Amino acid sequence: MTSPPPRKFMFDTVFQDGHVVAAPRPKRHFTAEDVEQARAEGFAAGEQSSLVVTETSLAASLSDIAAMLGQALGTLSTLVHEHRTASADLSLACARRIAAEALDHFPDAPVQAALETLAGELTAEPRLIVRANPDQVDRLTDLLTQTIARLGLTCDVLVRSETGLPRAAFALDWGEGKAQFDPVHAEAAVADALSNALAASGRHDEMMMREQESRS
Repeated sequence: MTSPPPRKFMFDTVFQDGHVVAAPRPKRHFTAEDVEQARAEGFAAGEQSSLVVTETSLAASLSDIAAMLGQALGTLSTLVHEHRTASADLSLACARRIAAEALDHFPDAPVQAALETLAGELTAEPRLIVRANPDQVDRLTDLLTQTIARLGLTCDVLVRSETGLPRAAFALDWGEGKAQFDPVHAEAAVADALSNALAASGRHDEMMMREQESRS
């Protein structure tokens, strides 16, 4: 008796409970509903894939925009600080020129204004010693004597010459206190204060820019 030829093992063979179960055969005929369902599933898959690509591109574009904005903010902050510094330097130069012209025309005005401001401190003082530029001694003696009389003070005024003091500079000494003014030192103090303020402003702008970059 001839045995049936052995059956070739197929990888689509399915085993269940020790028995061979015929694998489902691929469908060869499709109805209109099957075609429509396959078309809808394919369209949905394509639409989802397109949406993912669009979202990825949008995220990349937003990241690039944020980076460019960060660079622009840094450049803008630098330009603003440079403009602020240039404006401050120009204002300081104008102030120097105006102050120099004012002191040239009214060199005695600072000490006279100081005396009027300190009138309350000098009410009970017997004597006021004033040190000034040698070129101003004679004129200041008369001016301050008149000013004291106008203010109702009774102290004597002694104006002394001090070589090395700039024009319009002075030093007051009334025993219980002292006051002084030097236009050169005053100008340097204003320049230092302005420089420190600009530096602090620059550091603040840089800190704000870094916080903005960290948020983006």
